Amino acid sequence: MDLGALQTLLESTDRKRIPLVMITVTNNSGGGQPVSMANIRAVSALCRKHGVPFYIDACRFAENAYFIKLREPGYADKTPKAIAQELFSYADGCTMSAKKDGMANIGGFLCTNDDRLAQQEKDLLILTEGYPTYGGLAGRDLEAIATGVQEALDIDYLNYRITSTAYLGNKISEQGVPIVQPPGGHAIYIDAKAFLPQIPAGQFPGVALAAELYLEGGIRSVEIGSLMFAAAAKMELVRLAIPRRVYTQSHIDYVVEIILSVWERRSELRGLRLTYEAPFLRHFTARLEPVA
Repeated sequence: MDLGALQTLLESTDRKRIPLVMITVTNNSGGGQPVSMANIRAVSALCRKHGVPFYIDACRFAENAYFIKLREPGYADKTPKAIAQELFSYADGCTMSAKKDGMANIGGFLCTNDDRLAQQEKDLLILTEGYPTYGGLAGRDLEAIATGVQEALDIDYLNYRITSTAYLGNKISEQGVPIVQPPGGHAIYIDAKAFLPQIPAGQFPGVALAAELYLEGGIRSVEIGSLMFAAAAKMELVRLAIPRRVYTQSHIDYVVEIILSVWERRSELRGLRLTYEAPFLRHFTARLEPVA
């Protein structure tokens, strides 16, 4: 997080307008890049100075911990679990979609150090999801989450996963496909703006590329760009998130083959226009058609 910008915000904004500060680990919308422990520690200190709760979006906490081990001085000899424990120690709470580094099929959780807030959350949970001991989930799903958050910290698993992701990124970038560098841990992010320079942002180059990858080879991806963020979009990306413990080497090679096939005829692709958009979160249900 930009510490200078955060400090300016905290000093210039009415405290009542800032319910919390949140960091996503890893940074999903910024190319899957990890957040350093130094940055997390500094953000935590700023938040505590100004009395603002600091939360972590922890969907990929294990991958972030492994990147800290690989890249940040002082952490090479620490286990991913020890790094993760330090990371969470700087936060007041976290949110977690357990379908990511929980390795579960469904579910997630919300954590807080604030006992009063926790009680409010439990009361609301009973009204909306289920009793606090299960939160609307089946027992087998709770067990999967409890096991998954531990297995996700296994160093051999993390090494294989991150190496496999880098393999995909390196294979397509070697052929000229523009991606966010260096490759992230859970996904490769194609720079759709550079991939399809003939398509303006208003015609959604990321969606056009995502659609073409699906038509060409059945590869599902997601746009992170002008459809998702509208005028606030700073990049036009296509995220290729890799399922855990599912893809073999031949699967990854197939993905490479399809991407390169589309790359070879990229000049033929056209933009898209909206035919339907919801008043909020339009990228989930929008309908589009090719520009004539």
